[in-house]
Amino acid sequence: RETIMNRLDFKLVSITPPAAISDNATLTTAEIDTLGWSELTIIVYEGATDIAMAALSVTQSDSAGSGHAAITGLVWGTSTNIDGTTSALPSATDDNLFQVAQIDLKGKKRYIDVTATTGDGAAGSFVTILGILTRPQVSPTSASEAGANEILRA
Repeated sequence: RETIMNRLDFKLVSITPPAAISDNATLTTAEIDTLGWSELTIIVYEGATDIAMAALSVTQSDSAGSGHAAITGLVWGTSTNIDGTTSALPSATDDNLFQVAQIDLKGKKRYIDVTATTGDGAAGSFVTILGILTRPQVSPTSASEAGANEILRA
């Protein structure tokens, strides 16, 4: 009998891997091809920081590598959050907190990316960004197809 634990119904995508501290710079990101997936969750994890982020938004395009524009509702500092208030850019005191974007891909363009710019502080910020694609049309059949090195189950 198949259970949720036996299915590979997700794919992990490294948008910005853990890297050296960033100060006053736009992070290098990897675009996500969402073909065959219904939902995407983007998790921005900011480690130690001494300054607010200068920009954080999720973008979309019909073409790989170009033409990206911000998705309405997914711009930190201007979009409304799930509590009904205006969101804020991650601040200098948001060390080790998650910023999350939940995206229903229906009606969205195929390619999704993140624009993230760290502020100009004394040292800067550590940031990593992970994408989790879910609700596939065809489920992955291996750990590598799910974006993982290994998958363990208990």
